[in-house]
Amino acid sequence: MAEKILVFGDVGIDDTIALIYSYLNDQIDIVGIVADYGNISRENALANVHYVKNLLNVSENIKIYAGAEVPTHGRKPTYFPEIHGEYGLGPITPPVVTNESVNENFYEVVEIIEKYGDELIIVNIGRLTSLATMFILYQNLMNKVKAYYLMGGAFWVPGNATAVSEANFYADPNAANIVLTYANNVTIIPLNVTEQAIVTPEMVNYIDERGQVELVKPLLDYYYDFYKKRNPSIQGSPMHDALTLMATIHEKMLIYRTLPVTIVESIDSEARGQSIADIRPYENIKENQGKQHRIAFQLDYRQFFNEFMTVMTKEVVG
Repeated sequence: MAEKILVFGDVGIDDTIALIYSYLNDQIDIVGIVADYGNISRENALANVHYVKNLLNVSENIKIYAGAEVPTHGRKPTYFPEIHGEYGLGPITPPVVTNESVNENFYEVVEIIEKYGDELIIVNIGRLTSLATMFILYQNLMNKVKAYYLMGGAFWVPGNATAVSEANFYADPNAANIVLTYANNVTIIPLNVTEQAIVTPEMVNYIDERGQVELVKPLLDYYYDFYKKRNPSIQGSPMHDALTLMATIHEKMLIYRTLPVTIVESIDSEARGQSIADIRPYENIKENQGKQHRIAFQLDYRQFFNEFMTVMTKEVVG
C-alpha cells in the first residue's frame, strides 16, 4: 500500500519538484498539503500548490491548507525570489488563487491526523512553524502519527543560510526545537545528504524529452542558474525535498545515526539555527540530553538517481 503522507512545505522550486515526484509515484499517497511562508510568501505558496495540482490533474481529495505566515519569533520573514522565483515556480507566474479556494481552517489538519492516525507520515520540507504549532495545540494527537521526516539541519558541513545553519532551522529555530522536543520517531534529512542529491542538466533534459511534466525543465533550469552563479563548480541542482520524500519509502537509500539534537535559538547570534548533534559516546550524557533522533549522513547516489529518473520519466532506470 502507498504511504499516507501529509506535507508541510514553503513551496520553493525543490518543494515543487518533490510534490511532482510524489504525485507521479504510486508508492506515495499525499493526503494533504499545508502551505507556509518561507522560500516565498504563504499567499504565493498557495497559488503554487493549486497551480501544480491543477496542471497535473491531481486528485481533488488532496486538501490544501494555509499554514503559518510568520515565524514564532515574530520577525518578518525573508523571501528568496532570486532562488525560487516569486511563486516558487522559477519564471512562471500562476493564476491568482481566489478566496474560495483557500482553506484557512488550519485546525482541519486535525481531521486528517485523526482519520489516518498511525498510518500517517508527516513530511516537513519547509520552515517548521506550522508543525510546531500543531505540537503546541494538539500534543497528544501528534503522538499518534506514525513518523516524522524533516528536511533541515547541517551537521559538521557548511550551511546554506549561514556558515553553520540550514535555512529551515535558521528561519525559525524555536519551532525546530519544539518539534524535536515533542515529536516521536523523527528522521532528519540534513544538507549532509541533500546536497549530494544532485540532478544534472543532462538529467533534466532527458526528463523533459521523455517525461510527462513539461514544468520540470523551466523550474530546474532556473534553479540551476542560481546555484551555478553561487558555485561555478556545482554539477547540478540539489533535490533537498524530493530526497526527504524518497526517504519515507526507500529505507536503504540513506545511512543513519541516532543522536541527541538541539538547535541554537539565539536570534541575533551568528550561530542562530545551527544544528548540534552530541556524538560523545557516554551513555549518561545521552540520557541527560533527552530525545535522540535519526539523522541521515550518507546517500546512495546511484539509488537516488535510479529512483528519481524512473519516477519522473516512467521508464525503469537501473
